[in-house]
Amino acid sequence: QVQLAESGGGLVQAGGSLRVSCAASGRTFSTYPMAWFRQAPGKEREFAAAISRIGLSTYYADSVKGRFTISRDNAKNTLYLQMNSLKPEDTAVYYCAAKGDSANYYSEISYDYWGQGTQVTVSS
Repeated sequence: QVQLAESGGGLVQAGGSLRVSCAASGRTFSTYPMAWFRQAPGKEREFAAAISRIGLSTYYADSVKGRFTISRDNAKNTLYLQMNSLKPEDTAVYYCAAKGDSANYYSEISYDYWGQGTQVTVSS
């Protein structure tokens, strides 16, 4: 079991950058593929990015590809999402999640553990 806590959200102008972090408890962080999902006001939660256990493979939604970078530091039990060239449509609550056994990185039903979320607001 793993507990997740996001941080680093805030208000940023369009075109700016922000990095959000997800701290994991326990000694098993490195055994979990991890992901970032986001939920904008009035919309369903959607996949943003995912990373394999040791970071060799990464996956991105088309909407963030080329602008966002997911990474992890297993020694620090921490997941990151570097967000560049932010747009107002990136405004959302960002959640980190730890993956179960399913092979599908893109579906939220594959993820067993979730953080409480951190708000990212991009002003135009």
